[in-house]
Amino acid sequence: MPDDIQNNNSGHGSMTRGERIRAAARTLRTPRTASWVATETDVSTKTAQKYLNQLVEDNVLRKVKQGDQTLYCVDQLMATYREVAALQREHSREELTSALESMRTKITDWKQSYDVETPGELRASIADVDDVDEIEVRREIASEWEHLADRVPVVRAALNEYDWATKRDAIST
Repeated sequence: MPDDIQNNNSGHGSMTRGERIRAAARTLRTPRTASWVATETDVSTKTAQKYLNQLVEDNVLRKVKQGDQTLYCVDQLMATYREVAALQREHSREELTSALESMRTKITDWKQSYDVETPGELRASIADVDDVDEIEVRREIASEWEHLADRVPVVRAALNEYDWATKRDAIST
């Protein structure tokens, strides 16, 4: 199976066609056609289109036109909104504040320790290092730094709208 889709075939026989398509679609890293998804999930293109269009209506996927092709990809904006809501529901304001502070501190420490401003600069600094262990440490830190840099805006968004979200959430229960 291609690298851009994470589909677990171990339970393939027990999953319905819709479940297979939904599971595959939620992990698309690059936009794909309905026929590609159909091939990967062992269903007809018509069946794949039906479920993919439902996922578009549910704001899980986006439909993108590329020439005469219709491609489907994860709706990153909606995925981020869902992630922000989950953070707000599952963590207190103090927990989110502490997490944000911890992430920012780690990034600041790495900038100072390695005299770099970005994970890319840290990766580039590997060219100046001979110690194999130090090279591995820098690679790991650069990867974690990139991950944290992606997380900071999500946690910040959760904090920015924390009061509003918790009031809205309380109204619906």
